[in-house]
Amino acid sequence: MTVKEAKSTPQRGAKKRGVYLLPNVLTTFGLFAGFFAIILATKGQYADAAIAIFVAMLFDGLDGRVARLTNTQSSFGEQYDSMADMLSFCVAPALLVYFWQFSDLGKIGWLGAFVYTAAGALRLARFNTQIGVEDKRYFQGLPSPAAAALVAGMVWTKQSIGVTDYDQYLTLISWIILVGAGVLMVSNVRYYSFKDINLKGRSSFKLLLITTLIIIVITLWPSVILFVFFLAYALSGLIMTMIEVRKKRQMKKQAKKA
Repeated sequence: MTVKEAKSTPQRGAKKRGVYLLPNVLTTFGLFAGFFAIILATKGQYADAAIAIFVAMLFDGLDGRVARLTNTQSSFGEQYDSMADMLSFCVAPALLVYFWQFSDLGKIGWLGAFVYTAAGALRLARFNTQIGVEDKRYFQGLPSPAAAALVAGMVWTKQSIGVTDYDQYLTLISWIILVGAGVLMVSNVRYYSFKDINLKGRSSFKLLLITTLIIIVITLWPSVILFVFFLAYALSGLIMTMIEVRKKRQMKKQAKKA
């Protein structure tokens, strides 16, 4: 074999370079939605910015599902998805609330926004280190998309309602919800992941009907219903953790008595 032929012959075991197009394109759409949310927030279009965050959340759910269904998962896709999540679910919600309520608060305002952003970054870093070893049924800490949906839902709901008699407390409530969501992201509170739900298998007609009715109700009052749902989800982890702690205490008391 000549030197020229040896150079042109591919080596055995050499890895093919490249990325899977479809899931990464969906991730890019989600990244764009998060970036666009920031642009809208700077222009004072707060409701539209909140909607853009929900759109980013939709694409974030799709890219992972598509990657698993088409068997196109990759380490590149996981890292790219994490970077997109950082912008869409950590930076965008924090800046949205900052421009919406905190811009006149000084240090307290931007510190609240930073606490949420830093907590989201820590949440994503911890999640990446636990891939493949964590219990897939549960998340450790509030997932960053759910935290972003809670914050965006709050803004969207208030913008839809308009002026109320309680607007004097709005800044305080917004600060508590934003920082509280950040704290929950880095906490050890467990949240149900819904990953054990089999979407490929057959389901009853009643389940399909209920799902359709839920979608119809959401389209009637999307801002309020989405905010209430994600608020309930955020509280569900706390309630579940409190119940588990209480059970463990009771078991310890019974063990001591025995």
